[in-house]
Formats: sequence, structure tokens, C-alpha cells
Amino acid sequence: MKIHNKNFVPYLRSEQIQSRLDELCARLDAQFADSERAPLFLAVLNGSFMLAADVMRRMRVPAEICFIKLKSYVGMQSSQTLTTAIGLTTDLRGRDVILLEDIVDTGNTLARFLPTLHANEPKTLTVFTLLLKPDALQHPDLQLDYVGFEVEDKFLVGYGLD
Repeated sequence: MKIHNKNFVPYLRSEQIQSRLDELCARLDAQFADSERAPLFLAVLNGSFMLAADVMRRMRVPAEICFIKLKSYVGMQSSQTLTTAIGLTTDLRGRDVILLEDIVDTGNTLARFLPTLHANEPKTLTVFTLLLKPDALQHPDLQLDYVGFEVEDKFLVGYGLD
């Protein structure tokens, strides 16, 4: 596949992704089955939009979703800055919050953004990422509660990844 004059080869099949999401969402349902209030999914745009849709379709417990837009990439390189293009507009205080990320590579975005989320006093904060690049991770202390796949440190496209 050629995108912007760069060649890419398939890495994960759709069936693999969907099967893994079935497993992870079943675990999420079990984790939040007894919650007094619907958990709130906080999806990081643009990359997680397809993941968010697939996760929400699978959830059996009542849940809500909202979106934020964070930017830490310039072209194909991770930058050292984090820009918030669409901010948090929902009150997180006392809520079970599940942050949905498409991919964690360096971990810089999460390392910079998680303190902001914690400052909003959620009851719980769960981090869910479809992809993790362990060889690129610069913040090994990050708590990633749900990881779909560990992948090589390569530039990946598809499934909404931005």
C-alpha cells in the first residue's frame, strides 16, 4: 500500500484486531459491571475514533463517551510538545474514566496528559491502548491497563491511526 509516496505492508489483520477487542471489552464490562454510574470513555482524537466506535459497540454496561484532541506528532516524528486542540469539557470528578488511545509509542503524550486527568479527580482512571511500542517507550512507569497489541517500533497506518 502506498500513502504519500511511502510504502506500507500489512501488519495486523482486521480479524486479529476485532478478536482482541472482543476480549478486552469483555474484561471492561466485568470491571465496570457494578459501577453506580456509567463509566466515561475519553477518546483521544484523531487516532482513536475507529477504536472508540468499536469499543462502544461492544460494551454491554451503560457507558458514555466524549472526545479530546491532543497533538504530539509533527509529520512522522514525535515532538517534545503536547498541544490540546479540543479540550476536556466533561466533569470527571467521581467518575470511572477510561482513556482510549490508538497507540502509545514514546509515552510522552500520556506522561504529559495524565496529571491533568488526575487533577480532575476521577474515581478511577483506566488507560486503554490498542497498540504499544515497548521499544520506543520512554516512560516505563506509565500504567497501561489494557493493551491490545505490542508492536515493533515502526510507523504504522490504518484503522484510524493518525
